[in-house]
Amino acid sequence: MNRSPLAAGLALALASLLLPAATQARPAAPASTATDRTAAGTLDAILVTATRSPQPIATGLAATTVLDRAAIEAAQAPDLIDLLARQPGIDVSRTGGPGAVSTLFLRGGNSNHVLVLVDGVRVNSAQQGLHDFAHLPLDRIERIEIVRGPRAALWGSDAIGGVIQIFTRDPGERTAQLRFGRFERREASVQWGGGDGRGSFGVGAGVQDVGGFNASTPRNFSFDPDRDGYRNRHFSLAGRTTLGTQAVAAQALVADAEVDFDRGRSFVESHSASATLSGPLGEGWDHQLLLGNAAEDLLTRSAFGSRFESRRDSLDWLHELALGPGQALLFGLNHVREDALARNAAGGTVYDRGRRNTGLFGAWRGSQGAQQWDLAARLDDNSQFGRTSTAQAAWGLAFADGWRLRTSWGQGFRAPSTNELYSPGFGGFFAGNPALRPERSQSLEAGLEWQDGTRFAGLSAYRSRVADLIAFAGPLFAAGNVQRARLDGIELEGGFAWGTSRWRGHLGWQRAENAATGAALLRRAPRKAALSVDLPVGERLRLGLDAQAVARRQDFDGALPGYARLDLRLDTRPAPGWRLGLRIENLLDRDYTLASGFATPPRTALLELAYRAP
Repeated sequence: MNRSPLAAGLALALASLLLPAATQARPAAPASTATDRTAAGTLDAILVTATRSPQPIATGLAATTVLDRAAIEAAQAPDLIDLLARQPGIDVSRTGGPGAVSTLFLRGGNSNHVLVLVDGVRVNSAQQGLHDFAHLPLDRIERIEIVRGPRAALWGSDAIGGVIQIFTRDPGERTAQLRFGRFERREASVQWGGGDGRGSFGVGAGVQDVGGFNASTPRNFSFDPDRDGYRNRHFSLAGRTTLGTQAVAAQALVADAEVDFDRGRSFVESHSASATLSGPLGEGWDHQLLLGNAAEDLLTRSAFGSRFESRRDSLDWLHELALGPGQALLFGLNHVREDALARNAAGGTVYDRGRRNTGLFGAWRGSQGAQQWDLAARLDDNSQFGRTSTAQAAWGLAFADGWRLRTSWGQGFRAPSTNELYSPGFGGFFAGNPALRPERSQSLEAGLEWQDGTRFAGLSAYRSRVADLIAFAGPLFAAGNVQRARLDGIELEGGFAWGTSRWRGHLGWQRAENAATGAALLRRAPRKAALSVDLPVGERLRLGLDAQAVARRQDFDGALPGYARLDLRLDTRPAPGWRLGLRIENLLDRDYTLASGFATPPRTALLELAYRAP
């Protein structure tokens, strides 16, 4: 790797940020590592995803990042995948501009090793096993929780690398937003809602149109020097009320998008919906019943036209029993029915498959004195692959002033997707394999954390091994359980407030490789660094600077060069409820690549005007 001056500068800045913090500790409550506390003010936030029940983030035993609405707005990211790319432990790949296929790798795992939830509903595609983050609008998101490390004992299949859960906006809010940017980018969204202490109801809608730029490079076999645009229409509906001691909530989010690419166009319709009943069933006994539905319809019109339809219905019933001071027992069941249909360009059926999975799980967590623990186990019964058991354990110890040590072990598994099982491939290449076995993993992690008011530091080290890794290999690139993955890494994070300014950043080192050959897994950087600074200028103007450096990494046809990028943010509040923001992305107009054969935008400006009723 050719180390850039910016990468070295980021490393030095973060080291100088952390070292004074570690030497000036004063008494403070322990807090979880990796939480964006200084940006979002989440010291007393409640985390749900890591344990499937509400838990103060300061007592969590997992490496976690939480982005609330304030942090999302402060970031001024153009889309969700760009926002996620700046978080610890995450690598992203995208094949062009807005709306282009975007994939995410968490802690070096494959893109289908991340379980993605929207309001508790699993939205990973039954076809590919992954989730494309390109079409979920940021203006509909209230909160994002990222849990790094396996969570199969609580969530089941796919959660090998971790879980990302997205919570949509509160239905009672009244908001509006306009955004304009380069490449004929125009966006508008609005939500109208209302309610009282007994309940609320809201509807939202938005449009996004981007003229786009040429998403490919001459290196791409289908290069066509045209503009690849993007259009998105989305609609949301949500409400909540109470029935005696029980809370009732329902929400739905629908997105309809068109994506241009060289020599073709894709039409994507996706939705997620849920209905929840929750509340006490007795003294010290709470429950939550969740019914969910997620669907995606992907139609591609090109020389290799196709249509993929994915449907999933789910039921989750969770129970939590208080066992006494500092201890709780969680148990529940999960049932999922998923169906996948694939058609070719002529409309003929390629495959039409369905399967069911039922999971039973339980967890015991508690604390005594300076110690905390979290134990969980799950049994899944899949109609196609039979029974699978997984477990996890975590332990934490608070010591000295504001310091805490934590360690964990966990198992994971992933059932093959329908494409991996049944795809006929293309001309005999990239065919599926009905005899595939589920992928399985074992992970170990240790962390050291320090917290003192607005200053925090965290160090995490992890080691994961994935067996029966599915890959398309051999002379015809057919699917098979032919690989083992070795995933090792270290994550260093920190943040502090200095006067009125706020600083936060992270460094990451990882080794993601084929355990048999030593070859690096594709598009995963061995080294990454990020630093963000927020600085008030006067009473109403705030300036922000985001810096990111990514090392050289491997792709299908060679190495992708390392790069460094600077983004500038300006934010002002001209009147109560109003916010005006300007973001200049790729401030230095550097060339960089996220996927071989695909372009990234040059220097780009994005202007935003938003209103939220007080």
